[in-house]
Amino acid sequence: MNRRRFLQTTLAIAISASLSAADKRPPRILLRSGWQTVNIGDIGHTPGILHLLEQYLPDAEVRLWPTNIGDGVEEILRRRFPKLVIAKSPEEIHAAFSECDFFLHGSGSGFVAEKHLAQWHTETGKPYGIYAISLTNKLGDEARGLINGARFTYFRDGHSVEWAKSEGLTCPIMEFAPDGAFAVDLRNEAAATAFLSANGLEEGKFLCVIPRLRYTPYWKIHGKPMKPEDEVKNTRNEAMKEHDHAPLRAAITAVIRETPLKILVCPEDQSQMAVGKEMLVDPLADDVKARVVWREKYWLTDEAVSTYVRSAGLFGLEMHSPIMCIGNGVPAIVCRFVDQTYKGLMWRDIGLGDWLFDMDVDAEVARIVPTVLSLAKDPAAAKAKAAKALEFVHQRQRETMGVLKTALT
Repeated sequence: MNRRRFLQTTLAIAISASLSAADKRPPRILLRSGWQTVNIGDIGHTPGILHLLEQYLPDAEVRLWPTNIGDGVEEILRRRFPKLVIAKSPEEIHAAFSECDFFLHGSGSGFVAEKHLAQWHTETGKPYGIYAISLTNKLGDEARGLINGARFTYFRDGHSVEWAKSEGLTCPIMEFAPDGAFAVDLRNEAAATAFLSANGLEEGKFLCVIPRLRYTPYWKIHGKPMKPEDEVKNTRNEAMKEHDHAPLRAAITAVIRETPLKILVCPEDQSQMAVGKEMLVDPLADDVKARVVWREKYWLTDEAVSTYVRSAGLFGLEMHSPIMCIGNGVPAIVCRFVDQTYKGLMWRDIGLGDWLFDMDVDAEVARIVPTVLSLAKDPAAAKAKAAKALEFVHQRQRETMGVLKTALT
């Protein structure tokens, strides 16, 4: 063999060995998630989908590209997922673009990371997928192109699926997938135990209640002056807060007077401690108030879930606390507004339509108190109902993670 032939053969063997090694290495996923920390539901998206990836793609290397995981959230994620790589600096994000094989847009209220998915598509040309979002607005040409070019686009409510199809989107897979927060398994048992003990709440002997205004007052949360659009939202909040919370107070009163259960009024976001006190606790009659506990401090997702799983169930005006309850087998009733996205409609998709109430429909509002009482008085039936919904959630999680696994190959 002459020298040139020898060098060519050696190079070919080296390239083949390199390609073979690349083929055998675990797939690398860049997960875009971690939208904000002022809401335990937004926090929950990330550990939920990380749990699914851990469960169904245990060999994959996952790099998280977050928007915000401050305020103690990063520490929670690192404790639960010690192998997780977090890309925060420009250098780390650049390396992730170079080294990862697939971009996964995490669960959220909409096409949250559209511009970052566009960046991935433009700079790398590598495949991507969109997992468990809602669609509420008309899409621009770029957004339509990105959705059409995805290996899959999963929506967290059937309404968004039908809307996408009616818009003529052509992504090869457009189906329902449960919100990522259904898979949250975070725990902070010590904090939950201390709080429940200090407030006389026993396992299985209390219901949780979540208040909410029509629009989250981010101007208050972030301590900023109201913009004109905030003034409009604030006016709407003030006009509807008594309408929206009066049925919850009626349900609290019925539970206290007709069952031995206690009530815990607790928050999903940083504005809701004050809302809960003003709209749910303070107006109650003294005999009712005596068995109602008000949580006055915000908490993180791990402590909240450790509390929810010890309750007899939850009802209220939020979405992700119910999601995390059902994800852990705890009964949960959802009350929603016309002002919100369509995410609440997912309760119908998972078989819990009679635990979903539209606060803008009088006939549905009238059914809230008897439904809450039914949950409180027959916990076995309520748990069985939650378990059946969770069985369907698990089925869709298996199926959709299977599609992701195929996309990675």
